Amino acid sequence: MKYTAMIKEIIKNVGGVDNIDAVTHCITRLRFTLKDDNKASIDGCKAIDGVVGCVNKNGQFQVVIGTHVQDVYDELVKTYQVSEEGRTNKASNKDEKMNLFGKLCDTMSGCVMPIVGPLAASGMIKALLVILTQFNIITTDTTTYQLLYMVADGVFYYLPVFLAFSSARKFGANPFLALIYGVMLVNPTYISLRSAGEPVTLFGLPVTMASYTSSVIPIILIVYFQSKIENIVKKYIPKAISIFGVPLVVSLITVPVGFVVLGPLGSIIGNYVAAIFTWMEGTVGWIVPVLVGGLCPLLVMTGMHYALGAAQSVQRASLGYATIMAPGMVCSNMAQAASSFGVALKTKDGNLKSLASSVGIQALCGITEPTLYGVGMVYKKPLYAAMAGGAIGGLWAGITGVKQWASGTSNIFSLPIYIGPDNSFMNIIIAVAIAMISAFVISFIIFKDPAKETVAVKETPQAAAELNKKTVIYAPINGNVIPLEQVNDEAFNSGSLGKGVGIVPSDGKVVAPVDGKVSVLFNTLHAIGLITENGTEVLIHIGLDTVKLNGKHFKAHVKQGDIVKQGDLLVTFDKEEIEKEGYDVTTPIIITNSNDFLDIVETNESNVNAGDQLLTGIR
Repeated sequence: MKYTAMIKEIIKNVGGVDNIDAVTHCITRLRFTLKDDNKASIDGCKAIDGVVGCVNKNGQFQVVIGTHVQDVYDELVKTYQVSEEGRTNKASNKDEKMNLFGKLCDTMSGCVMPIVGPLAASGMIKALLVILTQFNIITTDTTTYQLLYMVADGVFYYLPVFLAFSSARKFGANPFLALIYGVMLVNPTYISLRSAGEPVTLFGLPVTMASYTSSVIPIILIVYFQSKIENIVKKYIPKAISIFGVPLVVSLITVPVGFVVLGPLGSIIGNYVAAIFTWMEGTVGWIVPVLVGGLCPLLVMTGMHYALGAAQSVQRASLGYATIMAPGMVCSNMAQAASSFGVALKTKDGNLKSLASSVGIQALCGITEPTLYGVGMVYKKPLYAAMAGGAIGGLWAGITGVKQWASGTSNIFSLPIYIGPDNSFMNIIIAVAIAMISAFVISFIIFKDPAKETVAVKETPQAAAELNKKTVIYAPINGNVIPLEQVNDEAFNSGSLGKGVGIVPSDGKVVAPVDGKVSVLFNTLHAIGLITENGTEVLIHIGLDTVKLNGKHFKAHVKQGDIVKQGDLLVTFDKEEIEKEGYDVTTPIIITNSNDFLDIVETNESNVNAGDQLLTGIR
């Protein structure tokens, strides 16, 4: 393998595999947590071919590799099966000042995004089955339909189980323990108890027998609670019995709280919501489709739509038609489809275009979870567009008194169930058209494409390099300029990673210092690399040793692979909070391929504003 000899020498000079407690990496360094630092050799590591530096600070033995550290790290872990317990999957794009809905969306997307692929695939199978049955190609009583539907419906029915695992990874809890809590919500025994309708208690506490199949919020709340309890319990359970003691105590606490409080929370709130909607239907009925059309994604996300469905069933039994949920829901589903199509048309990102198109088709067939969690909750503005379009379409359905005369699902093929003794069929077609057009237009206008259109950047720097040409690097941040030699970090002040300067920032806003491509954005967001069209490689490292914050206090405004213009916002960070946690916010800005230049000239200014000339590279 490419790095075999280097890795072998590194392992030898950190004291061998048995001396490694954990290993992770940042943008340029392998970071070892060693059992005994005395067994490691800084000078020995520095002498290894391919290693550009080595430091031992803040409890970590750091071997400086350079921008290809990811490849070295992957090969090291694969070859030596080194413990990765020091790694974290909690890198965050959160802004500590993010509003409540923004935090909810961020958490939801972090928990749901890992299973968007299975959701989308299952949704496509269900959509195909809807089309095949609508055109009488197959019928629902065939074993072909039943087996395919069983497979497609599995991820939706057992969604709490899938989410238990991904939520545990998000919150840093034991994922296999979390699976227990996901399974308990959809276990056949629980389903039987719920169907029996008899009172159920746990340790004498009443259990609200809510429906959790296809639910999202209850299991996320339960696993979040588990993560907090788990951290506390680990401190008090002796290590000798922790293998069973921790799961036992955590379960004895989490299970009752999950069944009695956290799980039923959405159901309890949903029952109140259903009562309010039922009252509205009897007084100002036209507003109900507006609210359902606008709020349906949130109702589905929280599971409250089950309560509305129950209220609608009572209405249908007594009046022979439904208005509480059906008209607004079909407007919402079609609006979500159109919003996704708006994203697909606008984006230049091939993967996003494919995803938005496929989940949009599924939403047309009444399967909205993939578009809600794969597009809406991730990019937010398409969700806002869908909610607006659903409400506008619902308004028409409300003021024209649309009624659903037969029971059925809310998809584009089920509109004939609105045919009855009035004009509901024509008016629901108009309502759906209004919802889709509104959502599509709003989504197309307000959605900000993450893949920006500009001139493509060449991937091979040397092929693009031009001799005797100068490249200007502009300041990416406001602050005081200091020589690189004064940066309190050997990897930077030695110049081994390249030439440049340090800036002591006066605020927390980082912009692009050049036109180019985001070549590297580490998931802890503390460092970002760019490459220009002529091959200049620029690294901005926000603070020293800030990789340990794991993304806390940082927020990225771009992603790896994005094309940016000089001055575009890259990253924001909370300077004061980072300093409160004891970190130096001095930010090195270096040209990592300095050897490709005849000279690199620094600015003479001691203070710069973002956009001022900072470095000039001469080839």
